[in-house]
Amino acid sequence: MDWSSVLLYVSPPVLGGIIGYFTNDIAIKMLFRPYRAIYIAGKRVPFTPGLIPANQERLAKNISDTIMGSLLTPDELQKLARRLLETERVQGAILWLLQLAIDQIKTDKNQKTSKVVASILRDLLGESLPRLLKVLARQEDFLEPQINQIFDQILLELQLSDEQATRLADWFLEVVLPPDVLRQAIIDFLTDRTIQTIDESFREKTSGTYWVVANLFGLRNTLTRLRTFCLDEKEATNERLQELIKDLQMRDRFKKILQNLSLQNLPIGTVRQLRKTTRETVRQYIQTSGSDLLQGLTESVNWENIAKLLLNRLSNSPVVMTSLEVVSQELALILERYLEKDLEQIVTQIIPILSIDQVIVDRVKSTSPADLENAIEGIVKNELQAIVTLGGILGFIVGLLQTGFLFFTR
Repeated sequence: MDWSSVLLYVSPPVLGGIIGYFTNDIAIKMLFRPYRAIYIAGKRVPFTPGLIPANQERLAKNISDTIMGSLLTPDELQKLARRLLETERVQGAILWLLQLAIDQIKTDKNQKTSKVVASILRDLLGESLPRLLKVLARQEDFLEPQINQIFDQILLELQLSDEQATRLADWFLEVVLPPDVLRQAIIDFLTDRTIQTIDESFREKTSGTYWVVANLFGLRNTLTRLRTFCLDEKEATNERLQELIKDLQMRDRFKKILQNLSLQNLPIGTVRQLRKTTRETVRQYIQTSGSDLLQGLTESVNWENIAKLLLNRLSNSPVVMTSLEVVSQELALILERYLEKDLEQIVTQIIPILSIDQVIVDRVKSTSPADLENAIEGIVKNELQAIVTLGGILGFIVGLLQTGFLFFTR
């Protein structure tokens, strides 16, 4: 057998394998390449661009329809949402958000949070609370238990100490009833009509020795001279009154009266009536003037400083930090109960809002053919290479069959 015969029998399987291998390889490459259309003499060359770049928009729509129709169905999205929104995960997320909010308050250099809290406090205590109190004060039993408790525990048991009684007695004698005020009170009291009334009454209603004195001497001249003395001799009158206050020990008398002053010494009926009157007075005051009082206090209060102090206290309070976990757990349970009832409706409303199908279409359309080729090859690289190899094997087998046919025909 010469070399021509050997070449005749060997060349068909070799050439068939080479052709089958490279034909499949070229066919696979033509799925992606060329990436753009090629024009010669103004005419587009057939099979340019590749199959996938030429139909990338339709491919994107088909991928979107397949995913949304078979994979991301509403039922599957509900199952996914339930797995994502398990109580433990939601609790952890809420706890993280609360801790993040606390940390943000601590590092808030622009004091935005304190300004917001100050505005809330100003509106709540300056606007909302006065209107609410004015409405509630119309009720007959408004603050009845609270006022009764204050009255019974504070006012009813209130009694001045020795030092308090002493200072109050001094204030009373020095500010309320000093000698000059007493002198002026005497002058205002001893008018001509008052002197005449006292003199006539003393003459008519006295008897015995007092009757003799009243009818022989009378009180008119004495009281008139007293009034004249108080008018003309101011300093002397004040000195005499001061001496009289001292001689009569008015300071000690007032002190003793104040120390013995207590609501417990009053009759029970009087105390009950006083408690009722106190409650009605407070209710009427809140109803008529309480809103103005609160609004006035609101205008004079620096709410930003109060808000800063409140936030600093809350952010550094160990009670707040330890209660964050409890709060997050309770909020997670509330959210779980809500989701159990309305999750299907929520998912149905979310799907059109998210527009997942359009996102998939836009993402596939915006991906370059080279990146799309790399992505597909990264997923099915071994499978594509197996197809190329299979083409070579099939070409080789066809070549062998041709060689066998030649061998048996000769």
